[in-house]
Amino acid sequence: MNASDALKRLQEGNVRFVSEDRSRSVLITQAQRNALVHGQSPFAIILGCSDSRVPAELIFDQGLGDLFVIRVAGNIVAPSHIGSVEYAAEMFGTRLVVVMGHSSCGAVQATLDELERPSENRSPNLRAIVDYIRPSVEELLHTDLRRDREALVHHAVRANVRASVHHLRHGSKILEHLSQTDGLLVVGAEYNLATGKVEFFDSAES
Repeated sequence: MNASDALKRLQEGNVRFVSEDRSRSVLITQAQRNALVHGQSPFAIILGCSDSRVPAELIFDQGLGDLFVIRVAGNIVAPSHIGSVEYAAEMFGTRLVVVMGHSSCGAVQATLDELERPSENRSPNLRAIVDYIRPSVEELLHTDLRRDREALVHHAVRANVRASVHHLRHGSKILEHLSQTDGLLVVGAEYNLATGKVEFFDSAES
């Protein structure tokens, strides 16, 4: 499936999710499980946040074997995440990669808090996540957005997604080659916790 068709399938699935009109095709049967024992062919790769309220398979109304999902707090891109995307793109021929953030992301808010009020007691493991997010959001604190916390978080979530998209597009020779020669597309998206809707953005290569 090409990237355009895969994106359309995700968009249609999200419409079903929002309208509470779940597809019967996502109801798992023993026959479907058996068919997946010896292989998989996911049509999209989703790099999303670990937040329990943001399960990609449900949000896009997809079934077993449809999505290759990588979840990490703050939807950051570390070497292991790039490797996971490379694996799926090469092994399964999946041509759509979606970096999906979400409204009110805790990891993004933790990063903003750290920038405003540095803490020496923060876990070094959590600090590693904050350090990945920091470069994409710290400039926002020097704008008028700092006076409006809700707007600040919204723009920071988007900025963080765009940074991860850029990192995937330009931080891997494998993915860059597939983008240039074989139709791989990396796009950004944001899931709204209140409405259930996913907005896709940053689809143009840069």
